[in-house]
Amino acid sequence: MKTIQRYIRTSPRKLRLVADAVRALSPEQALLHLKFTSKAAALPMYKAIKQAVSNAKEQAGLAVGKLAFKTIDIMDGPTYKRFQPVSRGMAHSIMKRTSHIRVELKEVNNGPKS
Repeated sequence: MKTIQRYIRTSPRKLRLVADAVRALSPEQALLHLKFTSKAAALPMYKAIKQAVSNAKEQAGLAVGKLAFKTIDIMDGPTYKRFQPVSRGMAHSIMKRTSHIRVELKEVNNGPKS
């Protein structure tokens, strides 16, 4: 199952730090880890993973314990360009970056091997 969160008002660089921390975990462990992470980027990542797990459970009928991350991608969204007036009639540019989060889950088999 795939979920995409678009136009998150956090820079991709900050979101990638959080994504790298939970990429190797299972989705259940990732949600627990993100709940107690002190970064602001953890909240949009938590919401995206929770929505992907919910989609897998409701739409595909998959068991939550058998899910694993296939991919967690953090993509650049549009950049809002603003300016800050400074002395002598000049202006400095401010880039307000946005991000898109794509979470893909897959089902893993934990059965006995033949």
